[in-house]
Amino acid sequence: MDYKEAGVDVRLGNVVSEILFNAGKQTRKNREGQFGEIISPFDHFSGIRGTDISGLPEGTIHGSNSDGIGTKVVVAERLQNHSTIARDMFAMVCDDAVANGCEPYQVSSVLDVRSLKDSKDRPFLKQIMELATSYIEAAKAAGVVISNGETAELNATVCGYGEFNYNWSATAHWITRRDRAITGKKVKVGHALVGLWEKGFRSNGFSLVRRVLEKAYGEEDWHKNFSYIAEVLTPSIIYTKAVLEMFGGYQGEPKVEISGVAHITGGGIPEKLGRMLRPSGLGAEIEEPFVPCGAMQALQEIGNVDDEEAYRTWNMGQGMIIATPTPIDVIAIAKSHGIQSRIIGKVRAGRIWIKSAGYFKKGKTLRPF
Repeated sequence: MDYKEAGVDVRLGNVVSEILFNAGKQTRKNREGQFGEIISPFDHFSGIRGTDISGLPEGTIHGSNSDGIGTKVVVAERLQNHSTIARDMFAMVCDDAVANGCEPYQVSSVLDVRSLKDSKDRPFLKQIMELATSYIEAAKAAGVVISNGETAELNATVCGYGEFNYNWSATAHWITRRDRAITGKKVKVGHALVGLWEKGFRSNGFSLVRRVLEKAYGEEDWHKNFSYIAEVLTPSIIYTKAVLEMFGGYQGEPKVEISGVAHITGGGIPEKLGRMLRPSGLGAEIEEPFVPCGAMQALQEIGNVDDEEAYRTWNMGQGMIIATPTPIDVIAIAKSHGIQSRIIGKVRAGRIWIKSAGYFKKGKTLRPF
């Protein structure tokens, strides 16, 4: 018996690693001449890559944060479309970084697959190339380089729908200055809340998505019967470059005053906006939120998901909320990056109030969160 017979093809694994390594090399131009430019003394997929950090000024903070795409991958497997999934992964880690006033410059990832071959012993190179292509596009959208990517065949520990099953997670490496960290402590009553529009689910709330569809259409065929299924796979908008321009990133000059940023992911507006407001002890009034996408409203109807639960689970149309005393300038910068935005509310004392744009209670103010 050999390693290949046990379920791990080292030769094919090296081919896949080479594909993802070459994809990463194409992203190096994203940081040329900036902090985070790749230094690679051993330019091979198994070699080390790093960044020169000598001479950083006092007050510089360096760190990282990690996340994954969660069970959105189940939809990609069922639709056999892996061409957008990297945008969700980069949005999770890079947008988390900028929401805290940090500039991401490198991303590393871990791709765990059940097998690199299907039941007919053919390699999944088409699917890997889809992931690699989206890898490059996502890094460009976020303005980061891909420093490295690990791939591992884990056999039965990774499962899913169809033959090609995987989990993908990433770590964003970032840098900031102590005086540019966005903590929420500067949020004041009356500050405007600018919502950045999100046309899809990002990478959150898919356990509820699947539960609703499985109950409505059965565990096997729900993806074949839900008319909005393609919209469920809509890739995340990456806000990183726009927000960096707003607060200046690590080295640039700030263009607007930002007092707080909430990245609306798991837990929705109540959890993520609530977390941003916690240091100030304030609340908010969301008066004109964006309308959630058609798939969210359809899932509410099919699964009888009330508006309160929908706002606690999905982003409901806003992927990020920025607290600022200068909302017009924030909106102008977002527009220059092709991001639709508007004032959706304001900071106030008390709790979080939302005038719903959901399916069941549109136009009605929900009980406070």
